[in-house]
Parts: sequence; C-alpha cells; structure tokens
Amino acid sequence: MTLKRNRRKQTISFADRLQQAATAARDAAKLLPAGPEREMMLKKAIQAETAAHINELLSAPIMQAAAER
Repeated sequence: MTLKRNRRKQTISFADRLQQAATAARDAAKLLPAGPEREMMLKKAIQAETAAHINELLSAPIMQAAAER
C-alpha cells in the first residue's frame, strides 16, 4: 500500500510566509520577559529573515541564468 502525500496549494508566496514568521516571532519576543524563551523567539526571527534573504539571492536573475547552463 502506498501512502499519499498531503499536498497543499499555497496561497501566499514563500517569501511572504517567511516574512510573516519573522514578524510573528519578533512580536512574540516583545511580549516575553528577558530569558531563554525570548532568546529562542528572537533566534527564530533571525532564522526566518536569513532564509528570506537566501531565497531572494537564489531567485535573482543572475542565479537563474547560472542554473540554466
């Protein structure tokens, strides 16, 4: 028996979802007192922003041209 993958049509772009995740993590961190939980939320925000930046770099036209070679 084969398992079916859960497929989901995304209505929001990947870059927008990353930005929303970063904003949500920063907003949550603002509500927390200083401590490990707050640091974890700030780390998640930085990770989402870094992923958005990497996605932007990889989506650049020069990278698309290099991938076609």
